[in-house]
Amino acid sequence: MRADETWGTIPRLVMASADRFPEVDALVDGDIRMTFPELRDAIVAAAKGHIAAGLQPGERVAIWAPNCAEWVIAGLGALCAGGVIVPLNTRYKGREAADIIRRSHATVLLCVNGFLGNDYVGMLAGEDLPELKHTVVIKGTVVDGTVSLDDYIAAGSDVDVTEVDRRVAAGDPDDLSDLVFTSGTTGSPKGVMVSHAQTLRVFEVWADVVGLVEGDRYLIVNPFFHTFGYKSGIIACFLKGATIIPEPVFDVPRVLTQIAAEKVTMLPGPPTLFLSILNDPTRDSYDLSSLRTAVTGAAAVPVEMILRMRSELTFKTIITAYGLTEATGTVTMCRPEDDPETISQTSGRAIPDTEVRIVDEENNELPVGDAGEIVCRGYNVMLGYLDNPEATAETIDADGWLHTGDVGVMDERGYVRITDRTKDMFIVGGFNAYPAEIENSLMGYEGIAQVAVVGVPDERMGEVGMAFVVAREGADIDLDALSTWAREQMANFKVPRHFRLVDALPTNASGKVVKVELRERGRIELAGN
Repeated sequence: MRADETWGTIPRLVMASADRFPEVDALVDGDIRMTFPELRDAIVAAAKGHIAAGLQPGERVAIWAPNCAEWVIAGLGALCAGGVIVPLNTRYKGREAADIIRRSHATVLLCVNGFLGNDYVGMLAGEDLPELKHTVVIKGTVVDGTVSLDDYIAAGSDVDVTEVDRRVAAGDPDDLSDLVFTSGTTGSPKGVMVSHAQTLRVFEVWADVVGLVEGDRYLIVNPFFHTFGYKSGIIACFLKGATIIPEPVFDVPRVLTQIAAEKVTMLPGPPTLFLSILNDPTRDSYDLSSLRTAVTGAAAVPVEMILRMRSELTFKTIITAYGLTEATGTVTMCRPEDDPETISQTSGRAIPDTEVRIVDEENNELPVGDAGEIVCRGYNVMLGYLDNPEATAETIDADGWLHTGDVGVMDERGYVRITDRTKDMFIVGGFNAYPAEIENSLMGYEGIAQVAVVGVPDERMGEVGMAFVVAREGADIDLDALSTWAREQMANFKVPRHFRLVDALPTNASGKVVKVELRERGRIELAGN
């Protein structure tokens, strides 16, 4: 039977893990080392803490924290108490985080304090969060108005474990498991609604395709606030009995040390991760022989990188994949037997029991080799956007096809090559950056009349933003000051790395900015540097 049929919900999967993998390391994070039974018990204790705090089934719990053991324990504890988790990007500024906390109606915030020098609690000072009842510091300095995770869990010690059992048993496979917010052409983040059953089914398929097995040791560098880190990381490990080894920041020496010390076998990540490892001059001083499986994507994948990963490292399985949050993170995947050219030049074919097509503007399926929009249909398509039926209807058509906004070409085998993005999104080191959202923020800077942001090539990050700024009449804009201001307003991956003052933006006959022209201008300019 499939995972969604066997367990139905993530909490029931968590409970079953203790019996399925009684001797396997479930979680390794510094001094914290837990088997699956020990991790199950810690998650139940956290669930009791949530219940004692008054969390009701269906209420939202926001998590604003990097990859760490506490994220796993407190986050899955919220699910076991019947809650819905809302991961927040650790790069967000206070205004960005508060917007999602408000719109998700979160009643509990789990956060760290001091990560990368950030005062997460302080960043929310002055924000109107009328529904937020508890701020729990899961790691870092506990300040006034907050409670430590230890104290929060201790307060639940008197809650009878049968109440956790009752809530776990009452959960329905079609209940919401999480709300992951993603931006789009409007610039306003939208909450993607996905169920427990969808999550379990998609990531059982994902884990089967990549070959994740019991006893694998999985270094999770992809952030937990993203589907890639949370679901293909934490959830996949519970499905297959693999060890969760959370890594909060991608730092090459740290990652190499962890691989050698923990005998890591599984290492997914964007191409920048693998290129950084391959090109590190100290690489040969680490024992990396345990590495077996890699999953990459989210940017161009050089075939030379695939060949080097196999010849210079010990990877046996290297897979590229394509997905988006609205498709529960996964649309297409390569297969282990695919050749390096296929892995490099395509994003694979549809995952089992789903459909993928290439269509024209009238939604007609196009012949093999013709470029059009990638659409998909199946159990992976989201339930919809939170409180936004109009956007849902624009994204999922009457026949159930999810319109990705990405342009691609399908070959005779059903493998998809992505050629462009109709939504103008670009990817900065694995993070999706949406020009409309960035442009809306930049327009808050005094003196700007117009601004257009495009993605341009970057050797280290894959792509970065370039902003073309038109000043208001009489205004004098200091681009260095604008860049500094932007870093105070936005997550760092959103901040354009390049700013250019221009007299006017190129437009077509209907007055729409011609971003293709701006991208080409940026590419040529940077190539000449």
